[in-house]
Amino acid sequence: MPKAGEEVAKSPAFEWLARAGFVARGLIYGLIGILAIKLALGAGGKTTNQQGALETIAKQPFGKVLLVLVALGLAGYALWRLIRALLGKGPEDSDATLDRVAALGSGLVYAGLCVIAVEILLGARDSGSGSTSKTTAGVLGWPAGPWLVGIAGAVLIAVALYQGYRGITRDFLNDSKTEQMSARTRTWIEWIGSFGHLARMVVFGLIGVFLIKAAIDFDPKKAVGLDGALAKLAHNSYGPFLLGLVATGLIAFAAYSLSDARYRRI
Repeated sequence: MPKAGEEVAKSPAFEWLARAGFVARGLIYGLIGILAIKLALGAGGKTTNQQGALETIAKQPFGKVLLVLVALGLAGYALWRLIRALLGKGPEDSDATLDRVAALGSGLVYAGLCVIAVEILLGARDSGSGSTSKTTAGVLGWPAGPWLVGIAGAVLIAVALYQGYRGITRDFLNDSKTEQMSARTRTWIEWIGSFGHLARMVVFGLIGVFLIKAAIDFDPKKAVGLDGALAKLAHNSYGPFLLGLVATGLIAFAAYSLSDARYRRI
């Protein structure tokens, strides 16, 4: 199985599919950021999550065609991350255990987003279905449910801290073909990558904190997703400024994702 996985990972078609995944990721984060920044500016935007971004794509002219392409990109990204987790081989040929766990987690998340995109295409998913509160309520009803929700929150806080670490240290550049970048391009990618990772730190951290609060209070209504985390910023002191800042960071992450489509080591 590992040998077959290596053959797939080294094929040109697989590389193109994986790179398409970065474009899909960038499109999703870009839409989320643009809608949030419009809300911060009072221009009629809204806070939304990844599913909402996919639904927005589907409503555009030629949206179904575009959503098919996005679904293919998400499938490619998920497959690339899962194969990386399986083989333990990334840009430097040997990933640490943490890298493999991170690859597995993101692979599963983007596989789930691919499924959501397909369901939207088939009309098998209602708008707004699968909300964080509804999902949390189901898990809280399980044996040891509050513990599971609390652990999920703690994991997300750990992910947020890791995003912050990557943003501050700029170690994400280790995954890029920096030798192919001009000095100006590298500087640009450093800035948008750092800003984008720090914005993801904020939203993932908020999601984690509110999941833990939901577990402690046994109240699923306190759980929030990405859209809820952005809404919390909007309703806080200096809300429009904070929301606009984080939304701009998400747009920066979208731009960084597009640069990954060109420069990421696959």
